Amino acid sequence: MSLPPPVEDTAEERSAFFIGADTVSEEEEEEDHHQLILQKANALASENCLKEAIDWFSVAMRYGPVRPEQLSTFADCILRNFKRKAAGPDAGSVQSLNAGGSCEGDDAFDCPNCHSFLGEAVTIACGHTYCKRCIQRRLLSKCKLCSDAVSGQEKANVTLCGLLDKWFPDELTKSKTLCKVDELCERKRYQEAVSLATEVIQSDPESTAVARLSRAEAYMALKQYRLALEDTEFCPESSCSAEALFWKAMVLHEMGQVDESLQVFLHCLAVDEDFPRAKRQVEKILCDLLSPADENVKVGLRETAQNTSPHLRSKTLVSDAQGSPQSPVHRQHQVRASSAHHHLDSQEKRWESLERPVLSRAHSLRMNGSNCGEGLKRVCSAPQLGDQEKASLLKRKLSVSDTEPCVVYRGSSKHKKQGVVKGSKQQVAKAKTYRAVPEGLLDPNDLECSLCMRLFYEPVTTPCGHTFCKNCLERCLDHTPQCPLCKESLKEYLASRRYMVTTVLDSLIKQYLSQEYTERTKTHLEETRELSDLTKNVPIFVCTMAYPTVPCPLHVFEPRYRLMIRRCMEAGTRQFGMCINDPQKGFVDNGCMLIIRSVHFLPDGRSVVDTIGGKRFRVLSRGMKDGYSTADIEHLEDTRVEGSEELQRLQELHDAVYEQARVWFQNLKIRFHNQILQHFGPMPEREADIQATPNGPACCWWLLAVLPIDPRYQLSVLSMTSLKERLVKIQHILTYLQSIPNN
Repeated sequence: MSLPPPVEDTAEERSAFFIGADTVSEEEEEEDHHQLILQKANALASENCLKEAIDWFSVAMRYGPVRPEQLSTFADCILRNFKRKAAGPDAGSVQSLNAGGSCEGDDAFDCPNCHSFLGEAVTIACGHTYCKRCIQRRLLSKCKLCSDAVSGQEKANVTLCGLLDKWFPDELTKSKTLCKVDELCERKRYQEAVSLATEVIQSDPESTAVARLSRAEAYMALKQYRLALEDTEFCPESSCSAEALFWKAMVLHEMGQVDESLQVFLHCLAVDEDFPRAKRQVEKILCDLLSPADENVKVGLRETAQNTSPHLRSKTLVSDAQGSPQSPVHRQHQVRASSAHHHLDSQEKRWESLERPVLSRAHSLRMNGSNCGEGLKRVCSAPQLGDQEKASLLKRKLSVSDTEPCVVYRGSSKHKKQGVVKGSKQQVAKAKTYRAVPEGLLDPNDLECSLCMRLFYEPVTTPCGHTFCKNCLERCLDHTPQCPLCKESLKEYLASRRYMVTTVLDSLIKQYLSQEYTERTKTHLEETRELSDLTKNVPIFVCTMAYPTVPCPLHVFEPRYRLMIRRCMEAGTRQFGMCINDPQKGFVDNGCMLIIRSVHFLPDGRSVVDTIGGKRFRVLSRGMKDGYSTADIEHLEDTRVEGSEELQRLQELHDAVYEQARVWFQNLKIRFHNQILQHFGPMPEREADIQATPNGPACCWWLLAVLPIDPRYQLSVLSMTSLKERLVKIQHILTYLQSIPNN
C-alpha cells in the first residue's frame, strides 16, 4: 500500500502557524507577568505597604482578571491598618464591642460563638461544641477556643441533643424555630421568614437579638432596607455584635452605599477577625473597586499598551511610550523582540523591573493620548477614572475608613438611640445567669457508652454525631472503619486519628456526676496499672525471633495487636514480649522484650512499629486478654565470670569469634551484605567490657540475627545464660559457614 505524497505547507500556512505560536507565547508571557505582579502586590500588602499595594493591584487588573480570593492578603493589610487606627482615641466602640462579645458569663450550655443557648448542638473535630445556627450560617471559620478549622459539614451531637431536649425542652424549641427562620430564608420564602421571626420576637424577648438578625436578612431580600437596618442596629452592643455588623454592612451594600458597607465590614472583622463571610465580602468589594467595567476595556488596553508594561521596559520602549503613538503592527514587532530578549533575563531581574508601577498600562494610555480609560467602572458614584485615579480614590476612602471605624446609620430613629442600649444591657445581664440541670432529670444512664455500657470516660464524638469512650471507639475502628451505631464510613476520621474529647460532655460528667466519675476513673487507672507491670500479664506478640539490641520492625494489621500496641503506648511502658509460635503451647517458653521506638499509623488503621530488642525472659504461665496472648515472666541475665584467668580466657574467645565474624561478613556477596546492612545495620563495634550488660556483647545478638540458621537453634542460644557457651555456639556456626564454598 503506497503512501500519499507529502503535502508541503504553503507560505501563508507557515506564516499563520508561526503567528499562532507567537500569540501563544505572548499569552503565556503575559500570564507569567500577571502572576509576578500579583506576587509583588501581595508582598507589599503582607509588609503593610497599603498605598503601594493598591498601585500594584491596579496594575495587575490591567493584565488580566483577578479573583476576589486573590485579594486576601490585601484585605488583611487593610484590616491591620483599620485596627491600628481603631486602637487610637476613636477605638472606644470597637473595644466595647469586643467586651460585649466576651464569653466570661457563658456556661456549659452556651455557644462559644454567639453565646446563646446551644440548641441543636454540633461538636466539631477539635471537641468543642457550637450551635447549629452558627455552623450552618458559616459564622466562623475557626474554633473560638482553640483556632482549629471548622469545615461546616459537621452533624449534630446525638447524645448532647438528647440531653438538652430532656433538660431544656422550651429553649430547644426556640432554637429550632430560629433555625426554621433561616431555612425559610434559604428557600427564599422571605415573607414567611419575617412573619415567623416576628412571632419569636413578640413571644420571647430573650431571643430578640438572634431573631432580629434573621429577620434583617429576610427584610434585605425583600428590599425593605430601612426595616433591615433597624433590626441590625437594635442591639449593637450585644454578644451578637459581629453578626449584627455583618448584616448591617450587607444591607448598606445592597443599598449601593459601598463606602459605608466597606467600613462596617472592616468593623465587623475588627470585632471578629475569623468571620469568613465578612472577609469574602471585603475581598469582593476591593475587587470591584479595582476592576474595569467590562472586558472591552481590557482588550483595548491589551492591544494598545503592550509596549509599556512594567516587565518589558527597555530604553527604546520607554522612549516610545513618552513620544507619539505608534501603529499596532510596529508596536507588535517591538513587543515580540522585547519578549525574546526578556526570556534571557533571570527571575531577579524581572522582579527588579517591577519596582515602578507608574508604567502601568493605564498610565501608558494617558501618555499616548488614548481614551480607553473611559470604559472603567464607576467607583461609588465617583466620575469615570483611569486606574491610578481610581487607586488614589480608593486610598482616600481607605484612609477615611481607617480613622472612622465605627459607622452609625444616619437614618437611626430616636427610639433606637434611646431604647436599644438599655435593652442590650439587660440582655447581657441575663446572659450571665448560669443554667443548671433540673433536679430529678439527671440520670447517669443517659451518659453511658453504648459499647462498654459504662459511664463515658474521655467521650469522643464522631463526624456522624455519635459519642463513645475514646478507648471503645478505637477498639471498634481496629476491626472496621465504620460508626458502630449508624455504620457511616469513618475512613477519613480514622486516617486523621484525632480522637478529641468532647469538652461539654466531659465537663458535665465531672460537674454533675462527680462521684460516678471518680469511680470510673479509679477503674480505668487500675486497668492501666495492670498493663504497666512488666512481669505479670505481659502482652505477647506471637510472630518472629527477636534479640537484645537488634532492631525489629513490625507491620501491625490484626485488630488484637492494634489494641495491644495502643495499650503499651497508653500505659507508658512502650514494651511487649516477642515469641515464636509453638503448636502445642501457643508460643515458646523463651522470648525477648521489644521496646517501641516509634509508631507510624497508616490511613486504614494499620501501623508500622519500629522496635528494638530489650531483656530476655522465660515464660512462667500463659493467659489471654481481649484476643491477644499474655504471660507471667521472669527476666534472664548472663552469669558473671569472676576469676581473672577465666575472664581472660573468655575475653580471648570473644576476640577470636569477633574477628572470625568480621572476616565472614566482609567476604559475603555484595547482595547479601547490603541486605544485612539494610535490615539490621552494621556489625556492632567491639566492646571494652564484655560483661557490662546482663545480655552480654551486642555483636553476639547481631550475629545470631543475621546468620542463616534454624529459628529453633537461635532460640536455644537466646535462652543461654552463659556467655562462653553462646560464643562457642556462634563459633561453630561461623566455622561451618566458612567451610562451604562461596559460589
